[in-house]
Amino acid sequence: MGGVIERTQLAPGYEISRVIKGGWQLAPGHGKGVAADPVADMFTFAERGIDTFDCADIYTGVEDAIGRFNAARAAPPVRVHTKYVPDYDELASLTKSRVEARVDRSLRRLRRERLDMLQFHWWNYDIPGWMEAARWLQELQEAGKIELLSLTNFNSATSRALLEAGLRLSSTQVQYSLLDPRPEKSLTAVCREHGVRLLCYGTLAGGFLSERWLGARKPDAPENRSLVKYLLIIEEIGGWALFQELLAALKQIARRHDTDIASVASRWVLDRAQVAAVIIGARNADHLDRYSELFRIALDDADRARIETLRRQMRAPELDVFDLERDKSGRHGRIMRYNLGAN
Repeated sequence: MGGVIERTQLAPGYEISRVIKGGWQLAPGHGKGVAADPVADMFTFAERGIDTFDCADIYTGVEDAIGRFNAARAAPPVRVHTKYVPDYDELASLTKSRVEARVDRSLRRLRRERLDMLQFHWWNYDIPGWMEAARWLQELQEAGKIELLSLTNFNSATSRALLEAGLRLSSTQVQYSLLDPRPEKSLTAVCREHGVRLLCYGTLAGGFLSERWLGARKPDAPENRSLVKYLLIIEEIGGWALFQELLAALKQIARRHDTDIASVASRWVLDRAQVAAVIIGARNADHLDRYSELFRIALDDADRARIETLRRQMRAPELDVFDLERDKSGRHGRIMRYNLGAN
């Protein structure tokens, strides 16, 4: 029997579920198993307590699908967190009118008069304009088009610069898991100092942190870009053999709590400093019981010590948050798609 989905406040009067339904799995190219009727699935998630949805203006068709859900659902409304991701090729020539046009497009697609949250991304800090674009977004927030302004995949230095410049941020979305603790290098401390919370994706490393991969061979041809991305992270931390040791330890902990590897891995992230919620990449509602399971279990000192023993053997991926992925010439950056604004 699972627990009740926990809730938390990101700002006065702004409450979210601590499990957020991710939308990227609904976009093309993320594997099989997407619900035949994603809007009906959204109703199921909301009714079960996962009433915060994450999407982006670059996820093909996802804002539109959530908009159909918004139009069909009576009160209470769900919280919808979208993103503004300018194309790499337009960074140097960005204007306020183009930023506002993208915000307005998200409003139309989501069928909202105001965005609950807009999360801002910038591909290359060597291209000037990210500070100015952030200020334009704050002006749109002041004009009533955005309730909460947040970041996604900003590293520690640029996050601090924006906060010290007066940008009012509620949260920042980052990749954070037992395999990828890069936020702990310095971003968590910046967030603690400024009262910013973490919304975490990649908590299960695209499904690698699960029983499916315990004792399995390293895949030769991952079925989608998401698995390629997280397989690279497994290589960064020390390779497949060490990853298998981690899975075996997590399985032993899971048995103690009558649960599974994914629940232990997610619970570990939920317990980290400044973490508000984890974002789950659910293609459909078949595994909803797993998510409520997160709030039934509580990791104890013995569990955490066992995990820390393995963590000390693993290398943290190099550089700060998302900086490996920001390098277009590197193996992490080469799998990214940088110009999806027309989607």
